[in-house]
Amino acid sequence: MKDLIVFDLDGTLAESKAPLDAEMAALLGQLLAVVPVAVISGGAWPQFQQQVLAQLPDDDGMENLSLLPTCGTRFYRRHDGAWENEYSEDFSVKDRNRIVEALNESLDASGFRAARSWGDVIEDRGSQITLSALGQDAPLAEKKAWDPDFRKREKIKALLETRIPGFSVHLGGATSVDVTRPGIDKAYGIGKLRDMLGVAITDMVFVGDALFPGGNDYPAKQAGVLSIAVRDPHETKRVIEAIVACRS
Repeated sequence: MKDLIVFDLDGTLAESKAPLDAEMAALLGQLLAVVPVAVISGGAWPQFQQQVLAQLPDDDGMENLSLLPTCGTRFYRRHDGAWENEYSEDFSVKDRNRIVEALNESLDASGFRAARSWGDVIEDRGSQITLSALGQDAPLAEKKAWDPDFRKREKIKALLETRIPGFSVHLGGATSVDVTRPGIDKAYGIGKLRDMLGVAITDMVFVGDALFPGGNDYPAKQAGVLSIAVRDPHETKRVIEAIVACRS
């Protein structure tokens, strides 16, 4: 029995950029009634609001929920009925401009700039800047088909690392490449949960769909958290059901 259940978002609680479905929202509500829960993702705060908060009941269970956008460089909890950002570790304007320029140059040099995109290809998330090769609003089927073997993004990542050696570059969702300060990944977010909530890493469970070496959830496993690998939100639902049954 652990004291904190931590989830990845895209591919784990919901499909990429999609809201929680009704069954997942209901199950998370049940889980929040019996144990604290946290969600860590590379996504920005508005993504959490749309995908997670808008789907959950606005009740006392929300006091048990911690949300960590951009891999924990921001931390949100609810106090007196309102969500508050407890800290934010944003890039300077100079660094943002340098990263955006390098992302554009690397995408062009890779030869993989898409002829069509849906929404912004580069998104400034404050403490993380993300390239979404098909745009932030691309259809899920298009995203899944674009780079299933990671080959395109690995090339973009390699080109980018030569241009901004002072930053960390990670593969994100189905089409994304994330740029953060060095050491910013889900292990960093796990450390922030430990410090902010006072929960030992050995008392956490992490659930994610990319816990394989090189996956964007793998750093959480490396941080020493007991980790449960899932293939999709359907499997996550079964994990939540099992935890709720044990806690009840």
